[in-house]
Amino acid sequence: MEIIVSNKLCSAVPGFSAAVIQYKGVQVGPSPQMLKGRLQLFQESLYFDLEDSKVTELEGIKEWRAVFKQAGRDPNRFRHSAEALYRRVQKQNYLQSIHSAVDLNNFFSLKYQLPIGAYDQDKLSGGHVELRLGHDGEAYEGINGRENSLNSLIVSADKSGPFGSPFVDSVKTVVTTETTNVLQILYLRPSLDTAEKIKLTESLMEMFLQIHGGEGSYTLAGCE
Repeated sequence: MEIIVSNKLCSAVPGFSAAVIQYKGVQVGPSPQMLKGRLQLFQESLYFDLEDSKVTELEGIKEWRAVFKQAGRDPNRFRHSAEALYRRVQKQNYLQSIHSAVDLNNFFSLKYQLPIGAYDQDKLSGGHVELRLGHDGEAYEGINGRENSLNSLIVSADKSGPFGSPFVDSVKTVVTTETTNVLQILYLRPSLDTAEKIKLTESLMEMFLQIHGGEGSYTLAGCE
């Protein structure tokens, strides 16, 4: 699958970059105890760390708030998904286990302070995914249970339109225990250098394959 980053997105956010991982032949199911335990312990540790600090002062959270502002959306009204997770942990509203793919996404998103999306690749149409800004009037039903306006939000779109965003993903490409082919997008922090981006991406891909089996490959996409 070809990955395209739009010129308009690059004009608005010159430092934008993402890692896109494609998995084939995976088995999504209940999370192994190792993953559930790490996710729970990490949240408990974060809760105590956040007692003496503000979520918005954390470097990764701050960077992605700035990206949303550059793109044209108020980060106080539209919080990126990593910030939303941190705010849940700060309220001790810990994330419960859903299944192995979602739990792993949440763990890495919390650990590295960046939005991550996972999508059922068989539900995508066309031969490419474009990372771009949402158009006026575009919207989709999100996994937050609401109809979400996508105007000026960074979105991932296939031939039929947007299906994902570092704000909230759509229900139409959600990964389930029936999913066997997964497209995973890491919306990377602008401050990371290329070596750090590769290390983070390979670390996530390796852990995903250890848990789910199958095969994986990745590419980095961004603005020069």
